[in-house]
Amino acid sequence: MDVKKLVTCWSYLLQTWCTFAISFGRTEILMDVDVLVIKAMTQYASSYADLDCIFTVICNLVTKALTPDEALAMAEQIASKVTQQPNDKPALRLKILFNLYNMLDNPYSKFLVYKRALKLAANGRVADLIIPSFKKMDTFLKEWNIAKSDQRELFLTISNILKDNKGSAKDSYSFLIKCLSTFDGEDAYTLSEAKEESVRAIIEFVKAPDMFQCDLLDMAAVAQLEKDGKYALVYRLLHIFLTQRLDTYLEFQTANSALLKSYGIVHEDCITKMRLMSLADLASKGSGEISYSSVRDTLRVTDDEVEFWIVRAISAKLVDCKMDQMHQVAVVSRSTERVFGPAQWNELHSRVSLWKDNITNIIRNIQKANAVPEQVAEAIQGVAVQ
Repeated sequence: MDVKKLVTCWSYLLQTWCTFAISFGRTEILMDVDVLVIKAMTQYASSYADLDCIFTVICNLVTKALTPDEALAMAEQIASKVTQQPNDKPALRLKILFNLYNMLDNPYSKFLVYKRALKLAANGRVADLIIPSFKKMDTFLKEWNIAKSDQRELFLTISNILKDNKGSAKDSYSFLIKCLSTFDGEDAYTLSEAKEESVRAIIEFVKAPDMFQCDLLDMAAVAQLEKDGKYALVYRLLHIFLTQRLDTYLEFQTANSALLKSYGIVHEDCITKMRLMSLADLASKGSGEISYSSVRDTLRVTDDEVEFWIVRAISAKLVDCKMDQMHQVAVVSRSTERVFGPAQWNELHSRVSLWKDNITNIIRNIQKANAVPEQVAEAIQGVAVQ
């Protein structure tokens, strides 16, 4: 059996059938023929090229639809058949879905096909083929113009895909935060749907050795946990990491060690992270200098370890400072805030106002200094005239 000739014959018959159906206004036939052709053609196709050719013709059917609803229904049928066996030629199936995506005009239809592609990539273990498209997500969202609920589902799906992909932990966390942000302004019932994801975000933040800043406390999805019977302690843990210092964490750990273990949180890793965050907090609350003794007491380390932890904080880009060993102080030029809420905005406003006043005074002094030679020159010129 010559497969290529069979494929060509089937393609020709399919196109003829579509033309006939459209000419007589029988577009519902197109949706039935999708199922029949996909079943028949895949039984004869023996290579990637054959299947690619077959489905190119099939996907082109959506361009023959008379209305967006018809195109959507046809696209759904095709996508459903393509994704039925995700482990069989998953890369080719994903390519077919993207071909279908590009043939659609309706933005929402495109979104639905993209969702199918995400599911296929995850189930077929070919996530690396769809991950590059995540960089264009902002552009996609503008084009699709989808509801918050759809965005929520999309962001969570992407976050889960990236979570299972090595080296994508930060990107996964970023999409999880985007998912949680869609709950802002929702009612209590809708917010309750976000509890599990909120807890996940908190635990991932606490575990991450290189994340020291977040806005979780400002999110409605997370804030609801504060008085939640099941997750209040998880919220308390987040609050400690973002607003308190090491001593408060140690008290919490002593009372809730079983809770931390249940979430796979390693106590020693938390101590390391809290020492760094406590040092950053110490630097931000000081007057530009922090004494070695305050570092020692706050971080609960020995005198010999103080400079080691200052260097670690500098390496983590939490602070910029110079160590003055003679005076046993660290002179701070910059420090990182763990949260950036109203209090931090007010402090920033005060600093900007102070800088503005200082610059104004400098300019005024320069103008006065420049005016002195001019006055002297005028005085000299007046004497010469006399």
